[in-house]
Amino acid sequence: MLFNTGEILETVKMIESENFDIRTITMGISLRDCAHPDIEVLNKQIYEKITTKAKDLVEVANKIEKQFGVPIINKRISVTPISIVANACKETDYTSIAQTLDKAAKEVGVDFIGGFSALVHKGYTSGERNLIKSIPQALATTDRVCSSVNVATTKAGINMDAVLEMGQVIKKCAELTADKDGLGAAKLVVFCNVPEDNPFMAGAFHGTGEPETVINIGVSGPGVVKNVVEKIPDANFNELADTIKRTAFKITRMGELVGQTASEMLGVPFGIVDLSLAPTPAIGDSVANILEGMGLEYCGTHGTTAALALLNDAVKKGGSMASSSVGGLSGAFIPVSEDQGMIEATKIGALTLEKLEAMTCVCSVGLDMIAVPGDTTAETIAAITADEMAIGMINKKTTAVRIIPAPNKTVGDEVVFGGLLGEAPIMKVSKFKADKFVHRGGRIPAPIQALTN
Repeated sequence: MLFNTGEILETVKMIESENFDIRTITMGISLRDCAHPDIEVLNKQIYEKITTKAKDLVEVANKIEKQFGVPIINKRISVTPISIVANACKETDYTSIAQTLDKAAKEVGVDFIGGFSALVHKGYTSGERNLIKSIPQALATTDRVCSSVNVATTKAGINMDAVLEMGQVIKKCAELTADKDGLGAAKLVVFCNVPEDNPFMAGAFHGTGEPETVINIGVSGPGVVKNVVEKIPDANFNELADTIKRTAFKITRMGELVGQTASEMLGVPFGIVDLSLAPTPAIGDSVANILEGMGLEYCGTHGTTAALALLNDAVKKGGSMASSSVGGLSGAFIPVSEDQGMIEATKIGALTLEKLEAMTCVCSVGLDMIAVPGDTTAETIAAITADEMAIGMINKKTTAVRIIPAPNKTVGDEVVFGGLLGEAPIMKVSKFKADKFVHRGGRIPAPIQALTN
């Protein structure tokens, strides 16, 4: 891959004044060979493998930062879903495994470790049941561990038993971390059609079809796209889309360069570049501001879904031309607490939970980092999740829910998580109930298009 002088200067400008960064370099590590019926042996083998494979990850990432002058915000690890690794274990409480992951993450210096995960879209194994029951205590007693559960796919339908259980688990996670505004729930995500190579937290895990180890890159750049959009206020939609595509191309090229370089330095295969526009709480680094730069008074007003569809499609097209290794989620994220523009739009009433759900039909993931009143019931959380899973299932896309029922908080209050997780106003949920619906049990069948090859 060759870079000309003009591209290098443009990249320097993106870094210096437009909040461009590599959001994450994530090392995937297979733990399948660590499986053991004795949990103490299992924990020992997990710790040794992670601290051996990832011992140089942070050092290499820091060297690349200096070499190219591009910030790498997070260094992360994803591992094989622990429900698979621990399935043969005699112990039913997997909390100690999460604590081992946390200890290993701290030892090698990474910011997060993902993979305390389960795939239950078609049913449960004993390992998956044990893991899901362990999630609240696991997230309450660790700092860097993230968890995810896939409850639906286009091929299998929606496991509504799992959806209801996850509503209860989310509530418990928030309650056990009430002193931190329910932070435990912010490290847990429920998926439909989960990708196995996603480098972003909280949903990252190392898929069973992945190699022994792999390097995946998550790029960012909402600030970069915002700036170029604002420079063409009178452009028509064709010109607007073309400008965003060109910008996404440049951002992805940088991600590819960082990934290939890290791969060579670590002696680990290069996996994918996830070209998602991932916002931060920093002013000007907002997906909402991009949409507003297109001509919307506030994100959430009429036209927002169309604007987001244009943005998401243009990002995918531009990124796919820049790399043959695009994967993960790839598009535009709309995490409320992590996007200053969305926080402002929510506070003034322009952006509602219902509008966010509509927007998820055309964006990368789903209802992300949304804080709701602490008295929101598990059944209501399950119903919100079911709606989002249905969008993913029918549209053959990844959707997810990361929702925080903030203990002792109500509409008008705020939660503060700090760092990339940001802060969020408490959003209103419907006062009408769906309890009888979510308690029906069983699976919502897969759509007819699931039968196509």
